[in-house]
Amino acid sequence: MITIDYQSKLPLYEQIAGRFQSLILKGALPPGSRMPSVRSLAMELSINPNTIQKAFSLLETQGYIYPVKGRGNFVADTASLAAKEKQHLLREAEKLIRKGKELGITRSEYDAVLDHLYREGESE
Repeated sequence: MITIDYQSKLPLYEQIAGRFQSLILKGALPPGSRMPSVRSLAMELSINPNTIQKAFSLLETQGYIYPVKGRGNFVADTASLAAKEKQHLLREAEKLIRKGKELGITRSEYDAVLDHLYREGESE
């Protein structure tokens, strides 16, 4: 479920939080589902439980999960978070496309990249 890249410059807790964000936004972890316990995830990944707790705290702060005292952490309803993330990504894409146009990248070149990316996603 969660993999860690020990060669990455990103701190472990950010990698873990990022992986969970992705799983939640994709719907692999639906709203209301229980997150793995800090202890079990720490054992599974062979890392310090404090690192997992820091990742979960980050996810909670960002609105991806919520704690229930004595029961653990659960996935929040992230429909609004997903919509905000999509808008943010579209704005970033727009900036990149504008910059590319300034450098002479044509629409057909962008279309080719998009076609490749979406075909790549279908084969997974």
